[in-house]
Amino acid sequence: MIARVLSTALIGLESELVEVECDAGFGQALFIIVGLPDTSVQESRERVRAAFRNSDVPFPRGRVTVNLAPADIKKEGPSYDIPIALSIILAHEDIGPTIAPGIRDELSKSVFLGELALDGGVRPVRGVLSSVWSAKQRGVLEIFVPAANAAEAALVKDIIIYPVRHLKELISHVTQKVQLRPVVRESSSVVQESFYPTDMSHVQGQSHVKRALEIAAAGGHNVILSGSPGAGKTLLARAIPSILPTMSEEEMFDVTRLYSVAGLITVDAPMITQRPFRSPHHSSSVPSMVGGGSVPRPGEISLAHRGVLFMDEFPEFPRSVLESLRQPLEDGIVTVSRAVASVTFPARCMLVAAKNPCPCGHYGDSTANCICTAGLISKYQKKISGPLLDRIDLLVQVPKVSTHDLQSETASETSHSVRMRVQIARDRQKKRYRASGLVSNAEMTSEMVRRDVVLLPEVKLLLEKAIQQFQLSARSYYRVIKLARTIADLEQENVISVSHVAESLQYRMIQPSIIVDG
Repeated sequence: MIARVLSTALIGLESELVEVECDAGFGQALFIIVGLPDTSVQESRERVRAAFRNSDVPFPRGRVTVNLAPADIKKEGPSYDIPIALSIILAHEDIGPTIAPGIRDELSKSVFLGELALDGGVRPVRGVLSSVWSAKQRGVLEIFVPAANAAEAALVKDIIIYPVRHLKELISHVTQKVQLRPVVRESSSVVQESFYPTDMSHVQGQSHVKRALEIAAAGGHNVILSGSPGAGKTLLARAIPSILPTMSEEEMFDVTRLYSVAGLITVDAPMITQRPFRSPHHSSSVPSMVGGGSVPRPGEISLAHRGVLFMDEFPEFPRSVLESLRQPLEDGIVTVSRAVASVTFPARCMLVAAKNPCPCGHYGDSTANCICTAGLISKYQKKISGPLLDRIDLLVQVPKVSTHDLQSETASETSHSVRMRVQIARDRQKKRYRASGLVSNAEMTSEMVRRDVVLLPEVKLLLEKAIQQFQLSARSYYRVIKLARTIADLEQENVISVSHVAESLQYRMIQPSIIVDG
C-alpha cells in the first residue's frame, strides 16, 4: 500500500512543500529513505523504529521505502520524523485499512513537522514559523507541529494548528479514537513591556555622544565610536536599544522568522518583541557574520535585522569579515550562494562599532601617553578600509569622562525621554515613506534623495563647499543629506536648514591618520 502526506523543506526564510511517500510491501525487511536526504534525515530510520516499538505500534515486516519528493531539493534536519512515521502508519497493512478514506484524503492535504524521541515523544524543530507561513501561502488549511512549537506556529493566522506531544496522540487522532484539539489563539496583543538592562541615565556626561546616538537611532544610521579605553564606548552602545522606537507587528514577525530559522526561538518567548542587539566576538568568521553553511542559515548581521549589530574592538575583526559587511550595509540584504541553494536574508540593521584610536588606546589622549610608534598607529587605523568608512554615517569621538561628571549627582536624562523624541521622528519617516515601504531615512536610495529631498540654495552652497573641503564621495554626499533629514525630523522641521547640514557634516570629520615617510 502506498500512502502520502505533506511536510516542508526550509530554503532560507522560505519553505517548499515536500511530499512524503511510503510504500510498505512484501520482501526483505529493509527501511530505505530516498529523495536527497542528508545524514540527519537518514538517521530518522532509527528514531522512527524505536518510537514505534516504545509506543506499542507494530512496524511493517517487509520492505519499507520512503521517498521525499521532489528529489532535487536537499532535505535536512529531523523535522521529517513525524511525516515519515505517519506515512508508514497509513501504508501499514494492519493499520492503514482501518483509517476511513475521508480521513486519509484530509491527512494528505495537511502538513506535518516534528522530531521523534526514542520513546515516541515529539521534540521541537527550527523554522516552524516560516514553514507554517509558506504552507498557508500554498493553500494548506491544517498543520501538525510539536507542542513546543505551537505558540510560534499560532502567530500565523487563518490556519489550523494541531499540537502533537507524542506519537500515540497522532495515531489516536488519525484513527479517530481521540481527536487532537487545535491551538486557541489569544486575542491579546503580542506587544510586551520591554526591559533594558542599560539606560542612558547610567552614562555620566558624554552629552554630545548621546546626541549623536539619538540621531542615529532616529534615522537608523551607522555609527563608529572612537576613544580611549574606559571612556564609555561599550556602555553607550549597550544603551542604544533602550532609545530605539517600538517595533511594529510586521517588524516583529520578520525578525521572529529569522530567529525561527536559526533555531533561537524559545517556548516562553515565541515572538521577538524587542529590537535585537547582537554583539559578536572579534574572532567571528565570515559565515558566522553574514550567514552560510552547507544549508545557508542567517548570520549575525541578519539576526540584528531591525536592531543593532554592535562590533566592539572593530579593527580587531579579520579584514575579510569587515569587508564582507560592505554590501549588506549598502543594500540591507545578504545573498548566500551554495551548490544546493542560493538564499537571501534581510540585514537592515544599525551597525554600531567601537574602536580605540591606536593599539594602546591612548593616541590623542591628553591625560595619558601613547606608547605606539607612528607606523603601528598607521597600520592599526588602516585596518578599516575607506569604502567601509564611507558607509558609516556618524564618526563620533568619545573623550574620557571628567572627574566632575563622574562625581556629579545631577540625574542624567533617561532613555524613556530620548525614546519619545526618537519615536516621533520615526513616525514622521514612516508616514513620509508609506508608499515605498521604508521605515527610516537611512533606507533612502540616492534616487529618492534627489527626487524627494528639497534643498534650499544656501544649503546647496554649504554642501558644495563641504564636498571640496572634505573631499566627500558621492555616497558620503547622500549620507550627509540623509543624516540632515533625520536631524530635521528630530526637530519636527519639514525643510532641511543650514544648521541641520552643518551638524550632519560634523559627524563626517575623520581623525587624521598617521603618515609614515619612506
